[in-house]
Amino acid sequence: MTRQVKVRRIYEEPLDTDGARILVDRLWPRGMSKGKAHLDEWCNAVAPSDELRRWYGHDPRRFEEFSQRYLAELQTSEAADALKHLQGLADHGPLTLLTATKEPGISEAAVLCALIAGDLQP
Repeated sequence: MTRQVKVRRIYEEPLDTDGARILVDRLWPRGMSKGKAHLDEWCNAVAPSDELRRWYGHDPRRFEEFSQRYLAELQTSEAADALKHLQGLADHGPLTLLTATKEPGISEAAVLCALIAGDLQP
């Protein structure tokens, strides 16, 4: 089964093709109201730890190491349960992982997207 998973910025207008819209950031996005976000869920249990998030700082040179550290964090019970939940959502239809970062391609959402879609192994 192929899962339809994509990453978008939460500040972009929702699309009819988004399916379930899930925010995967640990912190609520600045300037975004809950109504304007058009979220189905905020799954911050799957977000990287504050320590890892601060270390990474969205530095593209650290993305590969960030990805490896993040995958290790996803093995912990709470994060693993949240990941299984997202995988279950993706099994039932399109899933859009939302993030506030300016560079979604080098974010935790990109790592999650690859993992849920089956393009990345933990």
